[in-house]
Amino acid sequence: MSHVADQARMRALWLLAATFLVAVSGLIYELIAATLSSYLLGDSVRQFSMVIGVFLSAMGVGAWASRFVGQAMGGFIWAQILLGLVGGFMAPAVFYSYAWAGSVSLPLFGLLIATGVLSGMEIPLIARVLKEVGAPQFRFENVLSVDYIGALAASLAFPLLIVPHLGLMSASLAFGALNLAVAGVSLWLFRRDATRQQVGVWALTFVLTIAGLVQAERLVSVAEASLYEDDIILSEATPYQQITVTRYRDRVRLFLDHSIQFDTLDEYRYHEMLVHPALALAPRRRSVLILGGGDGMAVREVLRWPDVDAVTLVDLDPRVTELFRDHPHLAPLNDHALQDARVEVVTADAWSFVEQSNALFDVVLVDLPDPKNLALSKLYSRQFYGALAERLSGQGIVVTQAGSPLFAREAYWSVANTLAAARNPQQPGQGLFVRPYHTYVPSFGAWGFVMASQSPLRDRDLMLPDNLRYLSDEIWQAAQVFSADMAKVPAEVNSIQSHALVGYYLDGWAAWFE
Repeated sequence: MSHVADQARMRALWLLAATFLVAVSGLIYELIAATLSSYLLGDSVRQFSMVIGVFLSAMGVGAWASRFVGQAMGGFIWAQILLGLVGGFMAPAVFYSYAWAGSVSLPLFGLLIATGVLSGMEIPLIARVLKEVGAPQFRFENVLSVDYIGALAASLAFPLLIVPHLGLMSASLAFGALNLAVAGVSLWLFRRDATRQQVGVWALTFVLTIAGLVQAERLVSVAEASLYEDDIILSEATPYQQITVTRYRDRVRLFLDHSIQFDTLDEYRYHEMLVHPALALAPRRRSVLILGGGDGMAVREVLRWPDVDAVTLVDLDPRVTELFRDHPHLAPLNDHALQDARVEVVTADAWSFVEQSNALFDVVLVDLPDPKNLALSKLYSRQFYGALAERLSGQGIVVTQAGSPLFAREAYWSVANTLAAARNPQQPGQGLFVRPYHTYVPSFGAWGFVMASQSPLRDRDLMLPDNLRYLSDEIWQAAQVFSADMAKVPAEVNSIQSHALVGYYLDGWAAWFE
């Protein structure tokens, strides 16, 4: 009797441990799916919301369907084997589908639903097995508590450990292997109830998953080679984004979350237009703040001005600034600007920095990603621009990249209207004075910027640094003229309550490219 009791206790303890492990893997699959969705489809808030909703609904279906499983332990083992296969190969399947067919939604949500159904079956089946092995001291509340603790562990580990050290492809396969390991231990502990078919399928799936995990880096390389025209010289996943750098001969391109950020063939057009008009028009330019721009290209242009004493660069992702400061192939692209003694690099969220800083700046350059989701839209809001105006010196100037006035026309003019509506610290009740302008960048097409100040800017010729490759006073004058198809249209002011800008942006680009 003692042996039987010990065996029952061991099985019950294992089932609680298994509950923790499957809770971890289930939430990891959900986070992987949400991250893949936001990487490949954009609008992270919408994608995370959809993934969470679909996954939880599928879990509910799985919990309901578990009542039709006749043999609880056999059903649990089959669920783990199938999760190892479906969940483990989720990221590889979605990446390859995107690379070769351009399809994301169908494979992603199909695999997500299957994973959710299988995950939803786990807890009801474990509870049934606990009753069957005669473990009354292990109450159902204990199972739920362990499940919730596992979810907490997964949510903390995902951004801090899993994405930085494994990446999405390896993480998906690693947690597939974890589900299969749970199945393997369960097969051994409940071997009297196991079938040869289960053992055979488990062994085959486990070997396949381990082989995929061993070859994960190669799988990533093959998938990315299909996504990009040129050779990939660097690919890293950080807690914030996927960083990819490609090169063909002397041409280097940076992609963040698979969206191009610069091409060395034409980036000088963008960065000269972002930086030099504001610095040329500013009465003083001793202190310059750059929000975003972790690649250091804007810093390079700012340092062309000899009277600049200090540049503060604020970027959220420390890995980007590290790469463009230290990498032997990337640092030369910005003329080693991030190593200059006048440059201070601050790793922080732009909103937090602006709210917490007491410093005043003569020029502020906003070089942030496009407002394709709510997290980015807040950095184009009336509230943010009002706080930013407080960081300007008396005659200071702020300029922001504002997207395409052609491809996303309403979005561009929404940014201009939002800056014009932001509070003016020098003139209470008055908004900022804005000057919209645009240029052509081959990598992006027609691209726009908006300059703003607390008092009207005077029209005068630009005195520019020597050896610029694109900008001249003639180009500057032409940049302020908008053709009929880019001219101002009515557009709402963007605020953190309305986020009208996100809709304008997504609708505008979809009209051209979907």
